[in-house]
Amino acid sequence: MVRPSAKVVLISAIASGQGKTTTTAALARKLVKLGKTVRVFKTGPDFIDPMMLERACGSAVHSLDLWMVGQADSEGMLARAALDTDVILIEGVMGLYDGNPSSADLARAFGVPVVAVLDASAMAQTVGALAMGLRDFGPVHLAGVIANRIASEGHAKMVAAAMRDIPLLGSQRRQDEALPERHLGLVLPQEVDRIEAILDTMADSLELDMQAWDALPETSFELQDHSSQHVAQSAASLAGKTIAIARDAAFAFIYPANIECLIGLGAELVFFSPLADEAIPAQAEALYLPGGYPELHAKTLTQASNWLASLHAAHAQGMPILAECGGMMAITEGLVDQQEQSWPMAGILPGKVIMQKRLAALGAQALATPQGELRGHTFHYSRFETSLAASSYTIKHSTQQQGEAIYKIGNVRASYFHAYFASNPAATAALFLRDKI
Repeated sequence: MVRPSAKVVLISAIASGQGKTTTTAALARKLVKLGKTVRVFKTGPDFIDPMMLERACGSAVHSLDLWMVGQADSEGMLARAALDTDVILIEGVMGLYDGNPSSADLARAFGVPVVAVLDASAMAQTVGALAMGLRDFGPVHLAGVIANRIASEGHAKMVAAAMRDIPLLGSQRRQDEALPERHLGLVLPQEVDRIEAILDTMADSLELDMQAWDALPETSFELQDHSSQHVAQSAASLAGKTIAIARDAAFAFIYPANIECLIGLGAELVFFSPLADEAIPAQAEALYLPGGYPELHAKTLTQASNWLASLHAAHAQGMPILAECGGMMAITEGLVDQQEQSWPMAGILPGKVIMQKRLAALGAQALATPQGELRGHTFHYSRFETSLAASSYTIKHSTQQQGEAIYKIGNVRASYFHAYFASNPAATAALFLRDKI
């Protein structure tokens, strides 16, 4: 059995907001500039951070998750990446031990060392205490610490002296220009002016102890063709089918694995932009409207006459339509944005979506289907007020309680639920077939 290996670290922290994404992006870009081949993965369900990390390293960023993706498929992705990669960085989610499964669980499952990003802006020696607590609580193999928001060289020396037997792998100075954020996380990279320059500056400001970095061991993985086998079993399901996928700033939340799964199932994919007022491509036999930020582009969407006419024609013709989260929001009767301004939407689903300041739902969920469980997650800051009764509900992974409503109206299936297609390719195929809706 082939066991490819690479230098692999999982980058985590004590909590969100410590600078994991910034540090992972800076480290990836720095290593690329040093001539290393770098792949980055993201722990758990996420769309936005992977887009930024992709810009930093130059290749698609997939999710790893012991439940949603599965341990076998997660290890398969790591093994295939290790075949031709010098360094694999895995960005954690929340704090190291938060969630079930947690980032620590994933690191232990694959024998991957952890690098802790700790915000040192309001402390010095206490960074050492936090690092030892992170290491010993699990425990995990803590390979070192990157101290973030360091004020000066003297500050960095105090932190390093307090680390005892834990290496200070690097330090990052406070940034004058940070990655901008909004209500769902980072601003999409294509919307950030000078994004490449910002990433280069971040990389240059990361002081990395190359001797300590080079001393980190390599991790090996079992290379078995897990995922392609169960896709191949259903490969004929979408053979010859053309699926149109909306893809622009309003419909940007698509797992790379979802695209790969549809292709593996035999589908031909065509992309179009509702924001550019492009109609659904004429050859399409099914439509996928992924999540995104329709609330930020509501005015443009209301004026996109070609897109709206093609959507209504597709619905009238019985085309299978899957609308996830932002995709669902765009086909309701109306949307109230965060400025409390109302916008008419496509009007396929009765009811209106109302944006709110607090988080409405977050977490891993699963949908029961005739083909078995389809896994995914939910994350949104809005609520949907509708007279339409739910056809079914997802189940929350953490509590096994009722999750998101699934709405069906004719050929349309819509929900706040984001499905991870590769968790059940057969169930995925059924979402895009007329006789399965």
